[in-house]
Amino acid sequence: MHSLDVGFGLIVMLVILAVAFDFMNGFHDAANSIATVVSTGVLRPQTAVLFAAFFNIIAIWIFHLKVAATVGKGIVDPSFVDQHVIFGALVGAIAWNLFTWWFGIPSSSSHALIGGIVGAVIGRGGASHLMMSGIWPTLAFIVLSPLLGFILGALTLVVVAWVCRRQPPLRIDGWFRRLQLMSAGLYSLGHGGNDAQKTIGLIWLLLVATNYAPAHASMPPGWVIWCCYVAMGLGTMFGGWRIVKTMGQRITKLKPVGGFCAEFGGALTLFLASQLGVPVSTTHTITGAIVGVGSVRGASAVRWGVAGNIVWAWIFTIPAAAIVAAVFAAASGLLF
Repeated sequence: MHSLDVGFGLIVMLVILAVAFDFMNGFHDAANSIATVVSTGVLRPQTAVLFAAFFNIIAIWIFHLKVAATVGKGIVDPSFVDQHVIFGALVGAIAWNLFTWWFGIPSSSSHALIGGIVGAVIGRGGASHLMMSGIWPTLAFIVLSPLLGFILGALTLVVVAWVCRRQPPLRIDGWFRRLQLMSAGLYSLGHGGNDAQKTIGLIWLLLVATNYAPAHASMPPGWVIWCCYVAMGLGTMFGGWRIVKTMGQRITKLKPVGGFCAEFGGALTLFLASQLGVPVSTTHTITGAIVGVGSVRGASAVRWGVAGNIVWAWIFTIPAAAIVAAVFAAASGLLF
């Protein structure tokens, strides 16, 4: 199903749409990186977004492109992909992101994109071309990433509480205001390293499917990598302010020590997933870590109703994005 006759202008349009999704990913998920550091008062919002954007972009030198390879070659058979599949996938993911951003719901841009790809393939009548070997780990980490974030965030807080048990609260607060800069930087590094690669993988898949890039290449073109990392950083710089309050204060009240533990536990989870090449949700991860930190102080410290609403958004993300993607992938033949 390779499309040698696909016009260059159409490819440019789809690449621009993909980069726009990547920008929106950073914009939508900025709260994941900065909510804790802003809500604890360690950084002002304007400083925090610049700080997070910087680490999003320098992740280009830290992580191998394992997540990009999973999205580009491990979700669907590249020989089935065409411009209609890519278009449907992007429209489905962008539509869900806009919906959840407007209502201030922390949802997963990553799973919106995966749902979009799956739905677009089904919409084109090619469900048999889905590669479950790549899809199952992604589905498993819908549960595992918040669970790991929860466990690692909670364990970090327990260790910190034991180590600092004889120190006065003001001194602890001063220490962790500084340490939270490190943990926020690590989390933003993991955010850029995992999320930017998903769009890299999608553009790579498009270029291979339309014969604008060699199928045997071990890496996508350099310009694709740079465009996606920079777009992610710029999106984070502009920030998704509607979601910051939900992530930073409505789930549980955070102090610098709690913010450090949540970010550190979340960062470890993202680093592990990126090393395994699994596209995960930074939203799921940091939410799990925040809930884990809050639960150490007692079940009553967590607003479980707010957390429950977020979980419902997670459940609906993949099917909602998939349905929209299937419709637009099927209808796109009338457009181009």
